[in-house]
Amino acid sequence: MAKVSKNSRVGQRAANAGSGRDFVKIVRSIKNPETGKYSYKEVMVHKDKVKEYMEANK
Repeated sequence: MAKVSKNSRVGQRAANAGSGRDFVKIVRSIKNPETGKYSYKEVMVHKDKVKEYMEANK
């Protein structure tokens, strides 16, 4: 079995354009005002929409 060089994989990146690698996990800490404890909210957002999400959820 032959090795696959890193340069040969570059051409495959266009084929993977719609894959899950275009998404980013954002973890936000939310403080409960009654108890003072923190909980964490995890959201998967497309990497082009991160700024919009952060501005909408300050």
